[in-house]
Amino acid sequence: MTFEQQLIDWRRELHQNPELSGEEVATTARIRHWLESAGIRLLPYSLATGVVAEIGQGEKMIALRADIDALPIQETSGVAFSSHNEGVMHACGHDVHSSVILGAALLLKARESQLAGRVRLLFQPAEENFTGAKALIKAGALENVTAIFGMHNEPGLPVGTFATRGGAFYANVDRFVLRVQGKGAHAARPHQGNDAIVLASQLVIALQTIASRNIDTLDSVVVSVTRIQGGNTWNVLPEHVELEGTVRTHNADVQRHVEKRISEIAAGLASAFGAHIEVEWFNGPITLLNDEQWAAFAMQVAQDFGYQTQTSELHMGGEDFAVYLQNIPGAFVSIGSASAYGLHHSAFNPDEALIEDAARYFATLAEQALLVN
Repeated sequence: MTFEQQLIDWRRELHQNPELSGEEVATTARIRHWLESAGIRLLPYSLATGVVAEIGQGEKMIALRADIDALPIQETSGVAFSSHNEGVMHACGHDVHSSVILGAALLLKARESQLAGRVRLLFQPAEENFTGAKALIKAGALENVTAIFGMHNEPGLPVGTFATRGGAFYANVDRFVLRVQGKGAHAARPHQGNDAIVLASQLVIALQTIASRNIDTLDSVVVSVTRIQGGNTWNVLPEHVELEGTVRTHNADVQRHVEKRISEIAAGLASAFGAHIEVEWFNGPITLLNDEQWAAFAMQVAQDFGYQTQTSELHMGGEDFAVYLQNIPGAFVSIGSASAYGLHHSAFNPDEALIEDAARYFATLAEQALLVN
């Protein structure tokens, strides 16, 4: 079996057997088996799921990270190796990421005696719910690591394309819940109540003015209401309506200003309608801040490797890798996967042609990063 086919086979086995965040028991067992079969030493961290392994000797150490969890999505891609688990799918390509870093591990193991230090391999659980990176850090996975690198496949880029950027890359991901309390009434006698649906509708429209009228047009911000829930029949005005949504930013000052404006708009509309609006704000993943020098280094290695390289645009999605970069420097990169359907889509189908080259790239990146003073 060729090296490429081995990695594709592993990817397909992972794809057929996806597991949700924090439930990656069988995925963990598979990765442990494949690493142990290659003679790669596993580190005895206390982890419910996920694997940490190490290759090489010496004091200097860099890390490569892959994520291993899947999403609660029913697959419709139609591929022959579709998910066997009802309602669960690798719709973000974490199976691809894992096979890439497994491939890099095999290559690094074959050159272990020539490495100028150690390479730590992090197969991280629970990226999708943003708890996995903290769990690995708490277990000690970053101890003595001087730099860390990771990837995400990018369906909007052709295979053979590489992109990254220094500084802010992925976004702050925050969530808000707004609970509107009016007064219920018969739908034929709205004057006897205080219509929570009309107020909620005004609130949705008003929130859109934050991005268009309250934030500098050169700053990135998205305010999206993603859920409205209220009422249970056609002829009654409900007393309560609940709205939920997300805010995406790259700047902490903008993030704070958006949170403040949401509260101010809610309070103003509640006063105007003689109603009450409760606001809850939930801070999520932070901005992923690539180290400028390591991002440039990763880009140069990619260019020398033969990738078509470009500076990435800002991403409005979130990425748990950001937590590692709060603790040590490193770089996160995008590698083209040319899927007709985007991330988190039930028909997402990345081109497996990216896997072998990406594995060879990350092995090369790790080797060269160990040589940097």
